[in-house]
Amino acid sequence: MCFMETNLHADQRIKNLLFLVGQQKASDLHLVVGRHPTLRIDGKLVPIVQEKVLTPDDTKALSQSILTEEKQEELLAKGHTDFSYAFEERARFRVNVFFQKGYISVTMRFVMDRLRSLEELSVPTALYNYTKYSQGLVLVTGPVGHGKSTTLAAIIDFINHNYDKHILTIEDPIEFVYSQDRCIVNQREIGRDAKSFPEALRAVFREDANVVLLGELRDLETISTAMTAAETGHLIFATLHTNDSSQTIDRIIDVFPAYQQNQIRSQLASVLLGVISQRLLPQVGGGRVPAVEIMFKNHAVENLIRENKVHQIDGVIETSLKEGMVSLDRSLAELVRQGLISVEDAFSYAKNQDYLQMIIAKMAEKG
Repeated sequence: MCFMETNLHADQRIKNLLFLVGQQKASDLHLVVGRHPTLRIDGKLVPIVQEKVLTPDDTKALSQSILTEEKQEELLAKGHTDFSYAFEERARFRVNVFFQKGYISVTMRFVMDRLRSLEELSVPTALYNYTKYSQGLVLVTGPVGHGKSTTLAAIIDFINHNYDKHILTIEDPIEFVYSQDRCIVNQREIGRDAKSFPEALRAVFREDANVVLLGELRDLETISTAMTAAETGHLIFATLHTNDSSQTIDRIIDVFPAYQQNQIRSQLASVLLGVISQRLLPQVGGGRVPAVEIMFKNHAVENLIRENKVHQIDGVIETSLKEGMVSLDRSLAELVRQGLISVEDAFSYAKNQDYLQMIIAKMAEKG
């Protein structure tokens, strides 16, 4: 088979696999030497056994069918490359191509074919309250693959359709593409439109942006610049790989040298608007459903941050239900009450299993 025929075969094969991702409602596609192409469906890996086991030539050809020349060069130089891939105007994928044991592997994360609202995502619409602010910092946290970017996209799209603002996103790579509506929307991709997150974020001060979406708070410089931007008239939304509100606050403060931490506590207490922490759990009957911890900053939260008593924030969240706050365990218990998730799955994600059991029992008593 000649080179051109090999490429055509790989092009058609990757298309067939991506069609299958959509048909099976998978979240990810994995292409690894020595395995069948594999889907992740409802959090579980499912081999496509009707496809042959992949060889080194297979993964190389399949990767070349989606890599640009620039990204091929980056792969060879760094050993890995990230990018977004638009599939026939049907859907977008966030792609990572990398070397392992000298072979090429590919991971493709499905990005929803269209932007969905919080209602469609079964995420509490109380999160829209964050859009009412003109400045401050909102953090969306949780493990990889648990819907942080999708929830953030729903909030940004709500702003786009309901306010007259300039939205600027800084991502690596760009995932969701927003249509221009009431807002001006500019989307910058690291590597293509800007060299780094800190550099792109510093430019925000000269670009007349109102709302900024940061793909991730990765380092001290990005976190510091984001907090300054949140102080100076910008509404900043960003993600962080932490498990809950208190851990998120500690993580941000701990990034800074010890001599700066008191100052950072005060600054963070001032600019932080809230923390959203999300998990996706297997839904009874198929699919996945989100459990969401919501913290809105109030005077109690602000004082606890300033006084270095962040460990007490969980108690404030639990006692502030009327203000719209929800703990992760209460969110899990509510999903159990509604019959959407199993008790076993709820316990596997609980922060405090004894407390979760107590909430479930109380909800059952009330009927």
